[in-house]
Parts: sequence; C-alpha cells; structure tokens
Amino acid sequence: MSGKYATETLQANESGIARAAAILRAGGLVAVPTETVYGLAARADSEEAVGRIYEAKGRPSFNPLIVHVPTIERAERLAVFSAKARELAQDYWPGPLTLVLPRREDAGLAARVAAGLPTLALRMPDHPVMSALLEAVDFPLAAPSANRSGFISPTSAKHVLASLDGRIDAVIDGGASQAGLESTILAVRDDGNVDQLRPGPVKVARRNSASGFAGIEAPGQLASHYAPGKPLRLNAGDHGDDEFMIGFGDIAGDCTLSEVGDLKEAASRLYACLHLGAASDKPRMAVASIPDRDIGKAINDRLRRAATPPD
Repeated sequence: MSGKYATETLQANESGIARAAAILRAGGLVAVPTETVYGLAARADSEEAVGRIYEAKGRPSFNPLIVHVPTIERAERLAVFSAKARELAQDYWPGPLTLVLPRREDAGLAARVAAGLPTLALRMPDHPVMSALLEAVDFPLAAPSANRSGFISPTSAKHVLASLDGRIDAVIDGGASQAGLESTILAVRDDGNVDQLRPGPVKVARRNSASGFAGIEAPGQLASHYAPGKPLRLNAGDHGDDEFMIGFGDIAGDCTLSEVGDLKEAASRLYACLHLGAASDKPRMAVASIPDRDIGKAINDRLRRAATPPD
C-alpha cells in the first residue's frame, strides 16, 4: 500500500476541516490532531473505511479501535451507559478518557471497529480541530493513533508523515499535541466495577486494580508497543557513547523530558524524544528514571512497552 496515496497536508482551519470531512465522507483516511496524540480517522460506520485503517497501520485484526463522538448523546446511540458510565462521561468528557462499554446491537458500526468483542471503546475528545471535524460529519470516527502499528505514537504532523506518508489521504497540521500520551481507558463492568485497561492523563480514584478479562479489550494493551526500533534501556543514571540519552530532572540528555522534573511536561515530550532517538545515528537508547506517581505511571507504562522486544 506504500505510495498508494498522495498524502495532503491540510491547515487546521475551516477550509482544511471541510476538505478533511469530504475525504472522510468518501471513505478516506485523515490524520487529525487531538489533545492526546494524532489519530488516524475514518468513518466508523463503513467496513471498507475501517479496513483501510487496519491496512494503513498494519494493525492486527484482534486490536479494537476507539470511536470518537462529539457529544454524550451521540455516544449513547452506540453503547449502553450504566449510571456509573454516565457519571464518568459527565465528569471527564470532553477529555482524554476512553470508556469501554457494552455495544448496542443497533449501533450501526463496522464490525471491525470492535474486533469481534461485544464492547465498544468510546471517547469525546477535547481538541478544537477534532471537535470541529466531528461536528462537520454525521457519523462517528474510528481513530487509533496515526502511526504504523507498534511504533512510536505521533504528536505532530511531521511524526505522522514519517510513518504514514503515501498510505493515507491527508493529515491536518494542528501543531504539537498538548497531553502527549494516549487517553486513559476504563472498562465499566455490568456489576458497576471499573477496571483500568490503560493508564493515561486522567486519574480516576475509585477503580479495581486489575481487569477481569484475559484478552485484549482496548488499544495499548500489547506487551510490545510504542517501539523506537532500537534497544531502549530504562532507569538509566548515565549513558554510553553509543546511546541516545533521554534525560529527566537532574539527569541531562540528548533530549530532556523536563529539566525541572515536571511529569506533565515529561508526558507531553515523551514521544517527541523517542522519535528523535529513533532518528539519531546512535544504535541504542537510554532513558532516566521517571517517578511512578500520577501521570508518571502512564509514562512508565509506555516506556516498559517500548523497551519490550516484539515477539
């Protein structure tokens, strides 16, 4: 599929959004900025369009997609909301929280969105460009991260094009993503319990410590993910001459997540630093220790997966 498309770069303005909406209506693929990372959007009600996402990313068929909606009311047309699910949506939407809920039989979505599961992953994003695009179309958007499957997530249009140029129709250049990490994913169970399937920017205090489902229920659960394509050493206090060092706090590096040790800044810069390290001429990478608290838990989750060799 490489080179099949002449990928357009669209401006994040009214005309760019209108052009992106037209591409999506026709079943095409558009990379769109969100507050987390750039997402690869396609209309979620089209089997053919959703199939193009899997093809462009090289994504395994068992890995479900997140469906993005502009309002809670639109979300309730697609999934069954319990009182707990509605409470979470009202408290955290729009924002970087994805809810995994029972899929409605009359949702009218492509089967591949759910990857054969009876549940659906839903999010209402908090980004002016993605929000405007969702309002410009009359269908929900399936939108996993806009990168080749298993590799570093994109937080800029440049990152998207480095991975998917020629494989998608267009990318809207909305600048750097603010949060820099993918959404928190929570599964709301029939008994009212809530399991965290993926840590992220949103911290919800009351939840179970482990999922009650043994398989893949949502994106970001594979052991090897976010890979830079070269060995990555964690919790490094120093680095060798052959290592690209990612620093934090007092530990300097070729790229530093946050000189002042701010975890929120570190999250926003994580993928940018991983991209720089992947593109460097050094064959190995190392990263300083990140405190395992607050959003640091999500950073460490991504780093552990990035350091795990693929099967």
